[in-house]
Amino acid sequence: MSKSILDTPIEFLKGVGPRKSEMLKKDFRIFTFADFISFYPFRYVDRSKFYRIDEVKSDAAYVQVIGQITSFTKVGKGRVKRLVATFADPSGAIELVWFKGVDWISTNLKRNKDYILFGKPTIFNRKINIVHPDLDLVEPGNKATTTKLQAIYSSTEKLSASGLNSKGIWNVQKALLPRIIDEIYETLSDEVISSLKLISRKEAIKNIHFPENIEMLNRAEFRLKFEELFFVQLQMIRLKITRVRKLKGFKFPTVGNSFNKFYKEQLPFELTNAQKKVIKEIRTDLAQGMHMNRLLQGDVGSGKTIVAVLIMLLAIDNGFQAALMAPTEILANQHNVAIKEMLEELGLKVGLLTGSVKKAQRKILHEQLESGEINVLIGTHALIEDKVVFKNLGLVVIDEQHRFGVAQRAKLWKKNENGIPHILVMTATPIPRTLAMTFYGDLDVSVIDELPPGRKPIKTIHRYDSSRLNIFGFMKTEIEKGRQIYMVYPLIKESEKMDYKDLMDGYESISRAFPIPEYQISIVHGQMKAADKDFEMNRFIKGETQILVGTTVIEVGINVPNASVMIIESAERFGLPQLHQLRGRVGRGADQSYCIMITGIAVGDDGKLRMKTMVNSNDGFEIAEVDLKLRGPGDLMGTQQSGIMDFKIADLGRDGQIVQVARDKANDILKDDPNLAKPENGMMAIEYNVIAKGRKGWSRIS
Repeated sequence: MSKSILDTPIEFLKGVGPRKSEMLKKDFRIFTFADFISFYPFRYVDRSKFYRIDEVKSDAAYVQVIGQITSFTKVGKGRVKRLVATFADPSGAIELVWFKGVDWISTNLKRNKDYILFGKPTIFNRKINIVHPDLDLVEPGNKATTTKLQAIYSSTEKLSASGLNSKGIWNVQKALLPRIIDEIYETLSDEVISSLKLISRKEAIKNIHFPENIEMLNRAEFRLKFEELFFVQLQMIRLKITRVRKLKGFKFPTVGNSFNKFYKEQLPFELTNAQKKVIKEIRTDLAQGMHMNRLLQGDVGSGKTIVAVLIMLLAIDNGFQAALMAPTEILANQHNVAIKEMLEELGLKVGLLTGSVKKAQRKILHEQLESGEINVLIGTHALIEDKVVFKNLGLVVIDEQHRFGVAQRAKLWKKNENGIPHILVMTATPIPRTLAMTFYGDLDVSVIDELPPGRKPIKTIHRYDSSRLNIFGFMKTEIEKGRQIYMVYPLIKESEKMDYKDLMDGYESISRAFPIPEYQISIVHGQMKAADKDFEMNRFIKGETQILVGTTVIEVGINVPNASVMIIESAERFGLPQLHQLRGRVGRGADQSYCIMITGIAVGDDGKLRMKTMVNSNDGFEIAEVDLKLRGPGDLMGTQQSGIMDFKIADLGRDGQIVQVARDKANDILKDDPNLAKPENGMMAIEYNVIAKGRKGWSRIS
């Protein structure tokens, strides 16, 4: 394509210039005219209603008034200088205040001329005023009076001070649109546009900035959101098609002695239907010789590990080794103990490699791994070291995959020179469907959506600080039954000192209520040495202490079936996924388990919704959907994968239906034209290539 005016650097846009362009580049990644016109409003205000001054209330969101400036004066000096004006209409007067751009604004204000004022009322010294209002002179040809929906844009303090506040950006968009409107090209095929009754891209851009009416605004939003999500889905599905077609994995055709003996004689419990379904899906992948790249989702306690063990046995029966990588030493150790116990009866050797393994032991382990004596290696990120060489690695299982960077996983992927090991990534953090379709659209997704039989649902209760004595009484009752208890305090990096104090204050009050020798308490926090932390955790795991007081270091990695109570202090300071993960530390035995969330009385609306959601639901997927709506995708999936989430207008928390429409349409197109080679798909192919350029091929790794 020839160079378009849309490619013009942003500093050449009237109203921007070199200084403001640097701010736009840094704060919003706006480099060209095309970037600026794609900088969409985040909301709109209704400018059709006008108020009289005597109708203006301090709690109003925004008001619009026609009146005149009768006087104005500068007050104060230097940094505290401000401009104060009196704005009047026949019903009364109101004060206007500017703290920035005082000199420039004062030279441009006109007394006794009709203005349209728009702004947010506030109270100062018991009087209503409006700070930094929008003012438009009422002149012939001024369309401000007829603008019904006014776009509001994000800005920064520096940009606003330099004239590019929301109104300034609106004015620049207004000047830019006529210059570039004929350069806006279509990105979707005629078939997609007609089948979904979409407006043109040109109409969508025009109406997203300057909506004709609410219906056109809605159609513009749908068109632009669909387009953004459609090209993401197109990428994901094409990557999956390419992976299936080009990447050949090792074939695991044999279901041999190890798998059959374990399945028939050693399974600790009957598999759920969900587990059986997932194993069948994975076996189908492995028997066909296609490269498996599968995400296994399952709530805490749903039995993902036993599924992983069975798949490892398939690998072993077919002459391969398996590896399991966990995010923490404690979790790696627990996997090692559990899996070793299961597999050693079959005559299989399990190795453990973590940062704590001594040099002499490592040397032996490396030799056994390279000779093939070790069938399964379990460890932390130590597994990705170059010195770790397998004889024939065929399967990699990654637990709590979001805790590892993509580059770390890529190293494991290269651990077999003869081919690509199959990848099974597991997560106990339920991922909302829209996120799974967007992040993992190029992976196969399996879900274990039922708990093993005999598990009683955890009773979740919300209590306020005032109930603490009753809670202590309940804890004593549970300890008398032989149960153990977790007490968790929040840990937020920005305030570690405060959190440490909270934890120690809590520990002291618990120590008074539960004195030794009658009770034993462990304490675990981030300021302890790793060895001390492990010592305290292991005391609790062995049942030597009844209460474990700690921060969220216990969120992942402890499996104590005898622990029946999880108490979460300052629960309002935790997000829903953390609350759900913490709750999942209990309920692992046959006894009734409890999760008690303690908050202060002053809990905000979001906090109340989180508490209510936890009390009403044990379903991790339902909780994840509420969390997505509350805080958006954010870094739900880890910052290393955030590139795909840089949406300009789509919102995965609210646009789930559009994600599905986009995925269905992308599927239909790629079934018919996998390479987007047909002439009717030409514009989509061009746009696809522009978007796909620069995206790394991490999807093949997971």
